[in-house]
Amino acid sequence: MQGRIFSVEEFSTYDGPGIRMTFFLKGCPLRCSWCHNPEGQQFSTEWVRGQNGCLQCGACVRAAADPNRLDENSAAACPRRLVRPCGKDLTPEELCAQVRKNAAILNASGGGVTFSGGEPTAQMPFLLACLASLRGVTHRAVQTAGYVDGAQFSALLDVCDFFLYDLKLMDGALHRRFCGVDNAPILENYRRLAASGVPFITRVPLIPTVTDTRENLAAIARFAAQNGVRDVELLPYNRMAGGKYAGLLRRYAPDFDETVPVRPKAECLEIFSACGLRATVL
Repeated sequence: MQGRIFSVEEFSTYDGPGIRMTFFLKGCPLRCSWCHNPEGQQFSTEWVRGQNGCLQCGACVRAAADPNRLDENSAAACPRRLVRPCGKDLTPEELCAQVRKNAAILNASGGGVTFSGGEPTAQMPFLLACLASLRGVTHRAVQTAGYVDGAQFSALLDVCDFFLYDLKLMDGALHRRFCGVDNAPILENYRRLAASGVPFITRVPLIPTVTDTRENLAAIARFAAQNGVRDVELLPYNRMAGGKYAGLLRRYAPDFDETVPVRPKAECLEIFSACGLRATVL
């Protein structure tokens, strides 16, 4: 068994409690209009061009077999050697060996390992194997949008210590429009998680005119409160989200007006406070 990773962050402080080692798994069934990790969407290994220091000479594109996709020929042609493969295959044993090497430092801070993406549940057998192997080694967390079969999610609950769970849009039609999939499985798995007793934090991205509307934030607040949740983290829109697309020869084209300011922080906090929730803007 192997899993495909597109990035590893060895000392993260935003992916769960304490200092974390975060593995970003390739592949995601969602297509969020604001996605800031486009290199995590596809399961396949891709070739990515670094933007810092790029001469814009076009040699990488001219050398590629497909002008819309970089490849190994692009890497050889780049005078600055900025084209690299994105997607490394690891066995659970190889990944867990990396974690064990840092476990003492992670544990001393109250941290551990986090699996993110992409969508880590899209590589569920690999994810379950890694989490099971790390039981008792360090604290285990998964950052997920929850779009996965209910039985598989229930299996995940048995081997994970903590979840960072994204709620984006409560309206099903809007979720399909902006995220590409129905949100029914996401909401059902959220209920499973809340009932399981496994600790988790709810995260809500604040996307201008899309998720940060008063109607959507109030609906999320009511839903979270109904499931016994009291704390929510709000993630401001990253206006540099489109920076990675050029490295994949893709254009960032969000289905919303990103120039509109995000709803003021005070208003967002008030919406959640009205439902008895404590919200924190990261």
